[in-house]
Amino acid sequence: MASAAAAAASAEWEAAERKVLVARKPCFGLPTACPTSLPVLLYLRLAEVPFDIHVDTSFPDADHIPYVEFGDCVAFNNERGGVIEYLKEEKIVDLNSKHPSVSPADVVSTKAMVSTWLMDALQYELWVVTDGSIAHDIYFSDLPWPIGKILHWKKARDVKQLLGITKLNAAEKEEEIYQKARAAYGALSLILGDQIFLFDNSPTDADALFLGHALFVLNALPDASVLRGTLQIYENLVNFVEHHKVRLLGDSSSPGLGSSTSPSSSTPRKRASAGQSYKPKPRAKKERTEEEKKFRQRSKYFLAAQLVAVLVFLSLMGVDSSELDDDDGIDYED
Repeated sequence: MASAAAAAASAEWEAAERKVLVARKPCFGLPTACPTSLPVLLYLRLAEVPFDIHVDTSFPDADHIPYVEFGDCVAFNNERGGVIEYLKEEKIVDLNSKHPSVSPADVVSTKAMVSTWLMDALQYELWVVTDGSIAHDIYFSDLPWPIGKILHWKKARDVKQLLGITKLNAAEKEEEIYQKARAAYGALSLILGDQIFLFDNSPTDADALFLGHALFVLNALPDASVLRGTLQIYENLVNFVEHHKVRLLGDSSSPGLGSSTSPSSSTPRKRASAGQSYKPKPRAKKERTEEEKKFRQRSKYFLAAQLVAVLVFLSLMGVDSSELDDDDGIDYED
């Protein structure tokens, strides 16, 4: 049964004229600024798979993004270990299979460092240490302020709980997180040496994971970031990232990257914007004034409804609303 499903998925992949990566929006000079979406994009690029990028801003807190659509099949981030693992298990796109001489255990252990120690440090800086502006730009900038504020607070709380951070152990946990990150960067620097890729001179999924992490750290995190400063200590890692950024992303400062003749290029899916919808004919000045008054009145009702929703949410969660207005944005729990 499993082999039949894998064969069907592989056939869909081959038959699909174009694959679509649904990811979060571009920002900070990256084609997608999401730390989870970026490794998937890089994996497809390393595999020289032609695909389009479709930006999804409808579900800022959804864990099924990124996902890849091909034919009638969809590979979601929150299923079967994620998009990359799905593509490998189904024998659709497996970079590692091209390198029989590379020890699978070495690749797995390297990926574990990136997906645990380095991911923990990145999540800590993104949701706990920084002022929230970076996460806002990536996930919540298209949402009304109250909703974005609530979702940010909820995610920050979840990250602190995941990392086991409390008021009593905040300093110790921070040192532990950065110590593991330093150890991971040091180990990766030794593994890389002067090679083009981490293992031999051909890419694996470990390269995609680390490249996605490092590109985000170097381009999205502020200059004062401890994680960024730690990574910049290792010259060969920085050179590795910059080399592949030029090769795989090119001029990624423009959203969607545009189209090119490269087989691994990405183009955004064409979507009609809200500003291109039907526009009514101009009316008399008096009618416009009345409409403006109605619109403003409805806007006030809408904002009031949002405020009520926020207060109800806080009361149900048993949270003091002043927690959302902390200057540093940090709220450790016992």
